[in-house]
Amino acid sequence: MKTLHFLVLGKNQEILDVLKRIIENNEGWTAEIQSDEEQSYRYIKEQKVDIVLLSSGLDDRFEIDIKVFCADFDKDVKVIDHYGGGSGLLKNEVYSLFPNLRE
Repeated sequence: MKTLHFLVLGKNQEILDVLKRIIENNEGWTAEIQSDEEQSYRYIKEQKVDIVLLSSGLDDRFEIDIKVFCADFDKDVKVIDHYGGGSGLLKNEVYSLFPNLRE
């Protein structure tokens, strides 16, 4: 199974903690959570990131900027706008980007 490294960005710590737990309940998936928008750019440059998961509370301008940054920095870094819906929705969002992971 392919390992996926997530960077989960948002402003609500409780939601970030839940997302981290949901992500890491999947074999081979790891998650780093951050609420500092500026640090996220450095993290993406310095660490292997497959998916940037955008959660609630982020500034609209930042969401646009981080998507452009990821596309310019590494076309293999995928960005998911995730604002809820449970673990099933999250898995479907991931599988739509990485169809070879479907069980």
